[in-house]
Amino acid sequence: MKKVVMKTYFLLFLGLAIVFNSCKKNDDDSVIEEETQEQEPVEEAKLRIDYPAQDFMWGAMNAFYFWQSDVTDLADTRFDTEDSYVEFLASEEDPAAFFYGICNNHERIVGENTAVDRFSVAVENYKDLVNSLQGVSRSNGLEFQLYLFEGSNDVYGVVTYIALNSDASEKEIKRGDVFIGVDGQTLNRTNFRELLFGDSNTYTLSMAEISNGSISDNGIEVSLTKVEDFPENPILVSKVIEQSGVKVGYLMYNGFLATFDEELNSVFGSFSSEGINELVLDFRYNGGGRVSSAVQIASAVYGTNTEEIFLKARYNDKIQSTFDPGDGETNFSSSTLDGSPLNSLNLTRVYVLTTDRTASASELVINGLAPYVEVVQIGENTTGKNEFSITFVDDAENSFFYEEEREGNINPNNQWGIQPLLGRNENADGFSDYTGGLLPTYELLEDISNLGVLGEPTEPLLALALSKIAGESAKTNLQPAIVAHSFMTSYEFKPTNNLSVMDGLIKMDIKKMGEKNFK
Repeated sequence: MKKVVMKTYFLLFLGLAIVFNSCKKNDDDSVIEEETQEQEPVEEAKLRIDYPAQDFMWGAMNAFYFWQSDVTDLADTRFDTEDSYVEFLASEEDPAAFFYGICNNHERIVGENTAVDRFSVAVENYKDLVNSLQGVSRSNGLEFQLYLFEGSNDVYGVVTYIALNSDASEKEIKRGDVFIGVDGQTLNRTNFRELLFGDSNTYTLSMAEISNGSISDNGIEVSLTKVEDFPENPILVSKVIEQSGVKVGYLMYNGFLATFDEELNSVFGSFSSEGINELVLDFRYNGGGRVSSAVQIASAVYGTNTEEIFLKARYNDKIQSTFDPGDGETNFSSSTLDGSPLNSLNLTRVYVLTTDRTASASELVINGLAPYVEVVQIGENTTGKNEFSITFVDDAENSFFYEEEREGNINPNNQWGIQPLLGRNENADGFSDYTGGLLPTYELLEDISNLGVLGEPTEPLLALALSKIAGESAKTNLQPAIVAHSFMTSYEFKPTNNLSVMDGLIKMDIKKMGEKNFK
């Protein structure tokens, strides 16, 4: 597998054509016109060291941001003196506002569906970002989607799943349950963030029920407590379903986390030993994660064909211009990152369950497999995130790349971490144009009045997949009775939501790049 390392020393071109003159203070910065006149206070000259977060962010974004050439403030020739550069850094005291506003002429860097970049992230403490990428966060294990009551600003939530071994898993609450209040307050668009995602570790939900198309309080309360550093296992359900003489493997997978790659490999080993004929991957709430884990799943489905291309990474213009043929390509793999031989099913077809929350590495698996196997997508149009990213911290000697063993080298005066988009993923056929999402083969929206039990043959999306596998029409009416589009989910409050993280797969020879383009 070809690998390129975005490592070594990139400082050769950080700041590129910036001709920086050293800042010096005049020995004579004040003049006393008369002995009786009070001396005017001298304003200290601003230095880049006074703005470590902004300085780090600009350097990493100038070097690696996918749309760097489109952003005026990231241009290599944007500043001709040190003073003008420092003045720019000082123009925004808040590092978060600086990061999200650095592309203010780029439609918008994040947030709106119409923005060119919807997904770049800045986090005040890089450890929160790193932990989230490992599935670790402050959590009670409750995952849900939020909806607005028609014609109102009041909000209700619907539970989508409960994380294994979490606080919520020990309480009387399950998938499909509805809540309308927190700590005695009715949820609305103004208070839901503070009540559900605020600093308090414990809250009490006021539960409700759906009856005849309406939602009403049922008087039940459920108290939940968030646990610091809770490790969520993304493998929620794995089982084999036998139907009409066909063995179907089912995997509900909620995040591409390298921490659980060995367990994931064991799941595919079990599928292989049980002789499954078909596979259903349930990515309906999977917002992405490690690209290395995506390569592993795709290889487990299709085969350990290490000579065949799974993805081709496309970087910004100045990085891409340094590439030789084949650079940036990642092939299918025959082992996990830890070196364990992959258990592969060698299938010619796979079924994937999706919703509009299916994003990033999940979409990468679908798109990367498409040239090789028949991908039958069931559910909704996916999010449409075809870019990838990586974690940067203020470690200039390592070109800002985060590496756990170098945490002692991170600037102690700047703990910010950023996860900007570095590039776009193409499959072996060169296709990457799915910013509008990947369209399902068979469309079926989730019914919030009948979400079903994940992994059970009667759950609507899985039932449709099983009917297609059996070559028959669904035996029951699967059309949803109540369809609503959520305006917010619990997943969106995780730092790594909707991320495709290149991690160890990025191995670009930056020294070579510097020699070619950035002397």
